[in-house]
Amino acid sequence: MSVPLSILDLAQIGTGETSRDSLLASTQMAQAAERQGYHRIWYAEHHNMPAIASSATSVLIAHIAANTETIRLGSGGVMLPNHSPLTIAEQFGTLAELHPGRIDLGLGRAPGSDQQTMRALRRDPSSADSFPQDVLELQGYLTGPSRIPGVEATPGRGTNVPLYLLGSSLFGAKLAAMLGLPYAFASHFAPNALEDAIAIYRREFRPSAQLAEPYVMAAVNVIAADTEDEAQRLFTATKRHRVALFVGRGRTFTPEELDMVLESPAGRQVLGMLKYTAVGTPRQVRDYLDSFTELTGADELIVASSAVERPAWLRSLELVAEVSNLTALAR
Repeated sequence: MSVPLSILDLAQIGTGETSRDSLLASTQMAQAAERQGYHRIWYAEHHNMPAIASSATSVLIAHIAANTETIRLGSGGVMLPNHSPLTIAEQFGTLAELHPGRIDLGLGRAPGSDQQTMRALRRDPSSADSFPQDVLELQGYLTGPSRIPGVEATPGRGTNVPLYLLGSSLFGAKLAAMLGLPYAFASHFAPNALEDAIAIYRREFRPSAQLAEPYVMAAVNVIAADTEDEAQRLFTATKRHRVALFVGRGRTFTPEELDMVLESPAGRQVLGMLKYTAVGTPRQVRDYLDSFTELTGADELIVASSAVERPAWLRSLELVAEVSNLTALAR
């Protein structure tokens, strides 16, 4: 690989698993990823989703950081409209004091939930409108001076935790460019605006105290296996799992029924989310990632292992690291 390779861990709870099983697996994966030479791991904030265990994102980061030594860790992302900027500054300031030089703070403005869950979070539906101002307020707490007179984040002030803006549309690209922040595009599930968003970000970027030049992270799904047939089998299981999750809404389907749903307009829409997915042997996956890097001009790739089966999820990341020679590059 010509660019750093990182991981997005959704802390998925597999069939028959508990939240504890998922969190222990995330810890095991992070320890392996550190040995394998991955640059960083990010965890995403989602709420009221039975298949995702990363809702308390900063708590999970704290646990992973305490059980690893060098790998960077962060949020991909914290949904800032769900929180006060001061609270997030204190949480990530605490993480940065405990684990200096290892903590990232990726920020998004989506709810990470449905309308009912938004109300349970005590979130005002219009809170996303103040996202740009909230980012600046949060930045002030971490770097100084505070934008709220008389209010400081402790811990937080002076930690200079680096901020990253996440996006799946042109809004995030424009805001990241205007604020001079790194930009991470969620092409692993929202591929349509990828090239336009990156082009706008690079064209409109303004240097800042944090960043002198544009920095793009692009997300991509990976399923690597020892044989192409095994990788395709795992990809079929992933497609069935996704359509059951997004279209079935709790219903139980047979594999044959899921394949029929995949052929429907709703199923094809779900498949469209997987547009940027590297599937195959390690060499095939590496070639795909190389071409994806060339397509996007990304400065860093963040991969999401989308294999449903737990051993295959871990093995996929291991194979990608091996074929990309990450350990040697990290030296």
